[in-house]
Amino acid sequence: MDKTFDWLNPFASIDLGIGKWADGIKGWAMSNRSVIQPLKNFFEGVIVRIESALQAVPPVIMLLLLVLIAWQAAGRRVAILVFCCLVILGLLAPDAWSLAMTTLAIVIASVLLCVIIGLPLGILAGKSDRFEAGVRPVLDTMQTIPAFVYLVPVVMMIGIGNVSGVIVTIIFALPPLVRLTSLGIRGVSPAVVEAARAFGATPRQILFKVELPLATPTILAGLNQTIMLSLSMVVIASMISVKGLGNEVLRAMGRLDAGKAIVGGLGIVMLAIVLDRITQGLGRSGRERGHRHWWESGPVGLVTALIKRN
Repeated sequence: MDKTFDWLNPFASIDLGIGKWADGIKGWAMSNRSVIQPLKNFFEGVIVRIESALQAVPPVIMLLLLVLIAWQAAGRRVAILVFCCLVILGLLAPDAWSLAMTTLAIVIASVLLCVIIGLPLGILAGKSDRFEAGVRPVLDTMQTIPAFVYLVPVVMMIGIGNVSGVIVTIIFALPPLVRLTSLGIRGVSPAVVEAARAFGATPRQILFKVELPLATPTILAGLNQTIMLSLSMVVIASMISVKGLGNEVLRAMGRLDAGKAIVGGLGIVMLAIVLDRITQGLGRSGRERGHRHWWESGPVGLVTALIKRN
C-alpha cells in the first residue's frame, strides 16, 4: 500500500531507491569478480613479497637495521628510543615480533601505494586550481566517512583478507598525502619559481629541482600522517581477516582476554612510535640538521669520517 504524501514529513514517503541501487552494484561485483582478480593478484603479490622479506630477516638484524635507519634519519636520541621500543615489542610475547612484521608489511604496502597514487595527485592539485577544486570534495568524503563504511564495498568486490585491508587502508590514509603535497607545492615562493624560469629552466626542471625539494618537509609531514592513519586502520581492518597485531586485539576483545589485548595494543603503539619518529626525522629541515648533508651525520657520516682518516 502506497503511503500518502505528508507535507509535514515528506521524507517518509520518498524513496530514491539507493538501497536497491547498492544491491545492484553488489550483484555486479559478485558476478564480475574475474575483472577485479588481476588487481587483487597485484596487491597480494606486493604484500607477500614485503612480508616474506621482513619475516626472513632475523629479529636482531631487523632491530639493528631499524635503529641504524633511525640514527641516520633523526639522530642518536631517536635511535635509542627506537631501540627501547623494539626491545619492548619483542619481549611482549613470543610471537609479538612476527605479528609486528606482518602488520609492518601491510603498512609498508599501503604507504607505498599511497605514495604512488597520492604524490602525482598532490602535484596536479598544487599546479591546477581546477583539479584541486574537483578533488577536494572527494578527499573530504574519504576523510569524513567512518572507516567501517569502507569495509562493506571492498569485501563485496574483493573478499576478505590482507588485500582488502590494504585497499581500505589506502582509501582511509590517502587524503593527507594529497592535501599536504598540494600545500607544499603551492607554498613555494613564486619569486623562486620565476628566477628558475628566467634562467631557462623547463617546467620539469622547475618541478623536480625547485618545487619538490622546497616542498619536501611538507610532503614528508603528509607521509607521516598517512603512516599513522595506516596504523590506526590495523584493528579495524582485522575485522575482514587482516592478519597481524590488530587481529590479536580483535580476538582478545571477542574472548575478553586482557593479556592478548594489551600485547596487541602495546605492539601497535611501539610500532607507531618507531615509524613516527623515523618519518619526523626525515622531514627535518637543513637548519635543524645543522646545515649538514645527510651523509655527513649518523652511521653513514661515521663511516665516511673513518674512511677519510685512513
